[in-house]
Amino acid sequence: MADTVENLHLRMEEAAKALDFEEASRLRDQINLIRGGASADDAAHSDLSGLIRQQPGAMGLGTNHRRLAPPPDWKPPSKPDPMTRVSSRKRTKGA
Repeated sequence: MADTVENLHLRMEEAAKALDFEEASRLRDQINLIRGGASADDAAHSDLSGLIRQQPGAMGLGTNHRRLAPPPDWKPPSKPDPMTRVSSRKRTKGA
């Protein structure tokens, strides 16, 4: 298994040097499958075309905390007018 991962890693580096990034990403995904427990044959014949990698979240790279997006038709509520603010407490003199 180590020879297979090492060979795939070398092929990935060669593809990246040749600016064939699609091939390099396909080889990277095969390496990840083998490291995850798949056999070399299963990794070679797997279809990774629909695989979408997780995007970085709001907290930085490698997190899964996403920023929440409001619905498309949502509008923020209007802010209250500071001149019409009513205090619920009665103020007393001398306090």
